[in-house]
Amino acid sequence: MIKVTVIGAGGRMGRRLVSNIIESDDLTLTGALDAPGVPFIGQDAGILAGVGECGVKITDNHAEAIKEADAIIDFSTGNVIENTRAAVAKGATVVIGTTALGVEGKEELQKLADAGAKIVFASNMSVGVNLLFYLCKEVSSILDEEYDIEIVEMHHNQKKDAPSGTALTLAEVACETRGLSYENDVRHGREGMVGARTQKEIGMHSLRGGDVVGDHTVIFATGGERVELTHKASSRDTFAKGALKAVRFLDSVESGLYNMQDVLNLK
Repeated sequence: MIKVTVIGAGGRMGRRLVSNIIESDDLTLTGALDAPGVPFIGQDAGILAGVGECGVKITDNHAEAIKEADAIIDFSTGNVIENTRAAVAKGATVVIGTTALGVEGKEELQKLADAGAKIVFASNMSVGVNLLFYLCKEVSSILDEEYDIEIVEMHHNQKKDAPSGTALTLAEVACETRGLSYENDVRHGREGMVGARTQKEIGMHSLRGGDVVGDHTVIFATGGERVELTHKASSRDTFAKGALKAVRFLDSVESGLYNMQDVLNLK
C-alpha cells in the first residue's frame, strides 16, 4: 500500500482526493493537511469527505501530516514549493495539481527533480483533459495558419483566477506548435474597435457562472468550416482519479519532473 498525504484536504478538491484514496485498493490515507485557522482542523478527513470515519484528522501541522507519507498530493494554492521541499527531504514522491506556480516555481521543481526527486506537475490531472492537450498539439500541427485558433473556458462562479491553468496550457501547446509566443500572440478577450483579427493571434476567453466544474474548447476556424475540440468535466473525481494515477506512476519510475502526458504515455 502506498501511504498518501493530501495537502488542501478540506477543500472541494481535497475532499474528493480523500474519498478516492480511502476507496482505493492500493493507496491508504495517512495524512491530511490544511491551512491554520480553517474551521475543519481536527475533524476526521473521511467524515468531512462524506465517506465515513478513517482515523486521519485534518491538521495544520505540516511535519505531522507528512511524517508517514510515501507520496504527497498537493492541490493547494500556497507554499507549494516549501511543501515539495519538505516532502522530498523525507523521501516522498510529490504530485502537484495547482496552477499557482510561476516560472521560478517550475524552475525550482526541475532543480529538485535533477537532485533526485520524483515529481508530477500538471495544470490539470484529468485523463480527458490531457488527451485534449495531445489532440490540440496534433490538430495545431495539421491545420495550417489559415485556421484561426480561439480558446474558450468556463468555470464556476467562485473560481478566482482567469484564464484557467488548463486554458493557459492549451494556448501554450498551440503557440509552441505554431511557432508563436504566448506573451505576444495570445489576446485575452476583445472589446471595442480592436480591428480585424490578425492571422497570428490566439484568442482566449474566460466565462464564469453557476457550479461548472470545468469546460474547455479549442476552436480551429477557417473559411467554410471549423473544427472544435471540447472537454467538459462534470465531477472533480476526474481530477482526483488522475492524481491517483500519477501517484502510482511515480512509484515505478526513476527520479525526474514529469507531467500527465508522461503518466498517460501520450508523448
